[in-house]
Amino acid sequence: MNAQRTIFGSVGMVLFFVTSSFAEQTKTDYDRNTDFRQYKTYSWEGIQTRDALLVDRIKAAVNADLETKGWRLVDTDGDVAVMAMETTQDHQTLNTFYDGFGGGWRWRGFGGFGESTTTVDTYKVGTLVVDLFDAHTKKLIWRGSASDTLSSKSDTNIKNLDKGVHQMFSHFPPGEKN
Repeated sequence: MNAQRTIFGSVGMVLFFVTSSFAEQTKTDYDRNTDFRQYKTYSWEGIQTRDALLVDRIKAAVNADLETKGWRLVDTDGDVAVMAMETTQDHQTLNTFYDGFGGGWRWRGFGGFGESTTTVDTYKVGTLVVDLFDAHTKKLIWRGSASDTLSSKSDTNIKNLDKGVHQMFSHFPPGEKN
C-alpha cells in the first residue's frame, strides 16, 4: 500500500512539473517614456520565419488584436512599424521512473536499492517575438514574446499561436486599463 502511494504520488508530481514546464510563456516590455495614445495606425515591415505558411497566420493574429485596440492597418507609413520573428528550438527533459521496490531513504531508514529507468524526451518549442517601432524615430517602443511547445498537429499550433498573440496583447497599450 505504501509503495502504491509512493508511485502515485511520484507520477502525480512528475505530471504536474512536466505540464507546467510545457505551459505557454508570454512576456512583454515597453519604453516607459512612450505615450501610446499618439499612435493610431501601423504597417508591417517584415516577418522572419522558416515556415512561409506562418507569415499570414502571424499577421492575422497580430492584426486581429491590434484592431481590437483601435489601431488601423495601413499599407505603408503607419505611425508604428511592426516586425515579427519566429524561432524553433529543441528542448529536452529527463524522466526518471522508479519501480517502487526498495530505493532510497524511507521514513524508517534506508530501504535498499530499487530499479529506475531514465528516458530523454526531446520536444520543440516555438517562440514568436513581435516588435513595435515608432516609424518616425525608428525606436523600439514595445516587445512581446510567446513561447509554447509545438505539436505535430498544425491546427493545434495555429490555435496556440492565436492564444499566445492574444495573451501578448492582453494589456496593450501599456498604461491603459483593459
